[in-house]
Amino acid sequence: MFLVLLVLADVFLTVLYARAGTGIFSTRLARAIWAAFHAATGSPAPRGSAALAFCGPAILVLLVAAWALALTLGAALVMHPLLGTAITAQSGETPTDFVAAMYAGGSSMAIVGSSDFTPRTSGARILYLFNSLVGMSVVSLTLTYIMQVYTALQRRNALGLKLHLLSGETGDAAELVARLGPRGQFNGGYSDLAEVGSGMAEANEAHHFYPVLFYFRFHQPYYSVSRSALLALDAVTLMRSALDDQRHGWLKESAAIEQLWRASLVLVTTLEETFPLGDMREEVRLSAEEARDRWRRRYRSGAQRLRQAAIEVTTDEKAGAEAYVALRSRWDPLIARLAPAMAYRMNEIDPAGGHPSSRPART
Repeated sequence: MFLVLLVLADVFLTVLYARAGTGIFSTRLARAIWAAFHAATGSPAPRGSAALAFCGPAILVLLVAAWALALTLGAALVMHPLLGTAITAQSGETPTDFVAAMYAGGSSMAIVGSSDFTPRTSGARILYLFNSLVGMSVVSLTLTYIMQVYTALQRRNALGLKLHLLSGETGDAAELVARLGPRGQFNGGYSDLAEVGSGMAEANEAHHFYPVLFYFRFHQPYYSVSRSALLALDAVTLMRSALDDQRHGWLKESAAIEQLWRASLVLVTTLEETFPLGDMREEVRLSAEEARDRWRRRYRSGAQRLRQAAIEVTTDEKAGAEAYVALRSRWDPLIARLAPAMAYRMNEIDPAGGHPSSRPART
C-alpha cells in the first residue's frame, strides 16, 4: 500500500501541484533518461540532435509506464496474501503465485470484476473499489497532463519561431531591434515587444507547471529556450545601452521592455536553479577580459546595424559599450550554461555574439 500511496503522491506533485522540481521520482526519472540519451548520442552532431528530439516523448511514455507498473506492483503486494481466501478465481483453482497477484492487481486498477478474479469478502471488495478509483483517476489525470504538456510546448515553440522570424531568421538581436523600429519608429514595434514579453512570462510558468518541457529538444536551435531568452535579453540590453536617451528614452523606460527583461531573466534563472546544469560551458573558455572585449565588439556591431536602420543611437560609444557589458554580464553566464545543457553549441544559440565583428546574413 505504501508503494501505491507513493505513486499517488508523485502524480499529485507532478500533475496537480505542478511546480518544477517537486516530483518524488518523476523528476529523477526524467533526469536519468535525459542523461542516458545524452550519453548515447555523444556530441551534438546532426545524428545526435535527431536522437535527442525523441527524449521528451520518451520521458512521458516511460513516466506513464513507471506509474502504471508501480501501481500494479503495489496492488499485487497487497493482494498476494489474499489469493485463494478473500480473492478467488471465478472458475477452477485459484493460482497463488506473484504473477497471478500482478494480474489481479493490474486488472483491479481498471474496472471492478473485469478479470478472472473475484473478491469474496467485504474488505476485498473495498480494496477492489479503491484500486479501481485510483486507476481511473490516474489515467484521467495522466491524459490531461499529456495534452497540456503539448499545448505548452506548442506555445513555447511558437514564441521561439516568432522571435526567429522577427530577427529576419538571423538570430541577431540587433536585427530584431532594427526591424522593430525601422527609421526610428518604435510605435508599431512596441506591441510586438509587449507580446513577446507576455510570451516569455508564459514560457516561464509553463516550465514551472510542466518541467518535462525542459527535455523537449528540437534540431532547430530557434525552438530552444536558450535562443529565445538570448534574443530577448540581448535585444533589451542593446536598446538600453545603445539607443539615444532623448529620442528613445520613453521606450527604454517602458513597461514592455521591463517585462521582457525580467521575464526572460527569471526564465533562465529558474531553469538553472531547477535543473542540475553544473558547469556545462563549452570547452573553449574566455577570460573575463576576453569576454568583455568580445561583448564590446558585439555592441559596436549591433550599434552599427541600428544606425543602418536610421535608428538614433548614443553618441558616447564608450559609455554605451560599458553599459552593454554591465547588462550582459548579468545574463550571459546563464545562457552559456543552459545552451550546452541542452546539447546546443553556443554559435547555434548566439550566432551574432560568437562572431561579433560579422553579423549573420539578413534574408
